[in-house]
Amino acid sequence: MPNIKSAMKRVKVNAKKNLRNRMVKSSVKTTIKKFDVAVASDPKQAGDLLKASYSALDKAASKGVIHKNAANRKKARLARRLAKAAN
Repeated sequence: MPNIKSAMKRVKVNAKKNLRNRMVKSSVKTTIKKFDVAVASDPKQAGDLLKASYSALDKAASKGVIHKNAANRKKARLARRLAKAAN
């Protein structure tokens, strides 16, 4: 444990930010998993979940939880997966 007051505050702030970032990452992973299940069972209904996944990825990127290019890469892979399943 740090002895300096500012270092103690940093520990608290970092713990809060870590928890928030983990929640955002977890929600992104959950939406992507739901999309994967929908693509496997019924690709035509997966379009709504694709929009939700895009939204979750964009929000995570805007908050700085994941990098913007990583979010775009994941979105492209999701779209490719849907197109492949539709054919």
